[in-house]
Order: sequence, then C-alpha cells, then structure tokens
Amino acid sequence: MKQIKGPAIFLAQFAADEAPFNDFASICQWVANLGFKGVQIPSWDERFINLERAAKSSEYCSELIDIARQAGVEITELSTHLQGQLIAVHPVYDTMFDGFAPDAVKNNPAARTEWANQQLLWAAQASKNLGLTAHASFSGALLWPTMYPWPQRPAGLVETGFAELAKRWLPILNKFDECGVDVCYELHPGEDLHDGVTFERFLTATNNHTRANILYDPSHFVLQQLDYLAFIDIYHERIKAFHVKDAEFVPSGRCGVYGGYEPWINRPGRFRSLGDGQIDFTQIFSKLTQYGFDGWAVMEWECCMKHPEDGAAEGAPFIAKHIIRPTEKAFDDFAGAETDEAANRRTLGI
Repeated sequence: MKQIKGPAIFLAQFAADEAPFNDFASICQWVANLGFKGVQIPSWDERFINLERAAKSSEYCSELIDIARQAGVEITELSTHLQGQLIAVHPVYDTMFDGFAPDAVKNNPAARTEWANQQLLWAAQASKNLGLTAHASFSGALLWPTMYPWPQRPAGLVETGFAELAKRWLPILNKFDECGVDVCYELHPGEDLHDGVTFERFLTATNNHTRANILYDPSHFVLQQLDYLAFIDIYHERIKAFHVKDAEFVPSGRCGVYGGYEPWINRPGRFRSLGDGQIDFTQIFSKLTQYGFDGWAVMEWECCMKHPEDGAAEGAPFIAKHIIRPTEKAFDDFAGAETDEAANRRTLGI
C-alpha cells in the first residue's frame, strides 16, 4: 500500500487583493504556517502564476517551485476549472460564463472556446515543467440544460453531445499524454461529467483515453445523493486527484436536491467546513489507501457559515489526522509458521 500525501490546500477560494492572499510567496507562507504541505494553484489567477509563461519557461517554473519550497510547501497540481468550463458552453449560459473569460473574447463564443483550448494546452506543458503528474479541471457542458428529461430528449441527443465533448477534449488529452500528466475532471453538477455514468459515457466517447481521469470530491456526491464510498470501489483506478471538502444533506418537506433557487444557507444540500458536515472521511481515506492512491489530499474550502480563515486553520490538522501510514507487515505475522510444499500438502490431506 501507498500513503496519501498531504495536507494540501486549493488556493482559489483564498485569493484576495490584500496580504497575505495577493501573491504566491505570501500565501504559501500563510498556508505553511497553518500546517499545510502542498498548494494547488488556480492557473487563471495571475497573482499566483502566469500560465503562458509557465508553459514556455522552465526557468520560471523553477522559480515558482523554489518560492513554494522556501515557504515549506510543494506545488501539488494546477487547476483550470474556469478554463475547462469554457471548452464546452451551451448558448443558454453564454452570458453568465463570459465572466470566466478575458474581455477580448467576451460575446464571442468561438473565440472564447479557442482561448480556453489554448489555456488547457499551456496547462499541460506548464504541469510538465513543474514536474507534476495530475491536473484538475472541469469538463464543460453542452447537455446540462437537458439534464432533467422533460421535455423528453430527442433520440440520439446524449450520444451527439458526448461525441462533441470528446471531439473538443481529445486534442487536449493527447497533449497532456505527451506531457505525462493526467487530466482529473471534478465531477460536478453543471458539468456534463457530474457522476459515474456520465464519466463512463465520456470514456467511451474518448476510446477510454488513458489521461481521462477523476478528481474525487465527495461533497458533490452528497448533494446528488450518490453513494460516495461505493464510487471509490467502482472507479478507484481512475481517481488521480482528491478534494477534501465536507457537505451535508438534510431532507426537507419544502425543498429537494435542486435547491428551490434558495441561497446556500437554506438549501437541503450545502457545503461545510471540514468536520462540520456529514461525510465519513475515515472511510474515504481508508478506501483510497486500500486501493493505493498516493496523490495529494487537497482541502477545498467552501462553507456557507464559517469564516474561510477558520476553515483553513482547522483543515490542515483534520486532513493530517485522517492520513493513514500503511503497515509494512500483516498484523497476524506473529502467529505464522514456516512451511514448505510438503507441509502444505499434508495440511490439505493430499
């Protein structure tokens, strides 16, 4: 068995214009002081990284690695969640998702998709230059507006949607393959890849591409009422990244999994700081260790109640407590006895 690395933290929710959250060196020092050993970098935030420069300059990447090391942390993965979302956008979401794109490509879906594609290609090369083996992203969505089957979906619509999604992602996956990096899709409502079945559809459409993998985040499965432990048993071979994020689902007589357009604080399903929700992380860490996951346990903080700085301070010891150091021997070795083939045959009466 292998040991999970951590604790690490996703920096996206902590970025701000005031110190220590406004530059890479300062925020690395801040998280290190809290007990974190790794940082996952949002590649769209130029306060932390210039993605194009990272793709084109190994020297710049070495500088980033050194900055992190001087603070006492490692870079775990890059994230292109926002850019990945823009690889595939249904027109109904054009206006809302334009906020993820630079001004030069807003109100121009074709240019926006081209920009996002270039961002992912740069992310592949930047990950290689940084010595990383996994990358976090979203898949984007063409089919999400048809998620609920009313009105009835036309025959072949789902197949066409996944074929197009695969067509857009295959050149990107191939580039990541050249760079030796796995694309780890966070299975998330709002994405065409949001559960096990949709991930399987994507695998089929990409001919089971070796670089199409999963960022496991149990919080999104709690909100969908999916068995997040059984998911690990089924898909562990494709889990190559891990977000440690808590959540809860409290059934209501007024509101269900769709949330009723309520704010997060009033929804039956909502994200919580680590330890404040319902997720059984003891079992999650046990299963991931059982199946040999040796990637990073990365805290993603999203909570509708607790202050983010308190959530971060509590997150590092929470993760550290759950990381299992695998045993090097069987617990019942003391009762063993040396045998040979003849003894084995006598034991069996043959």
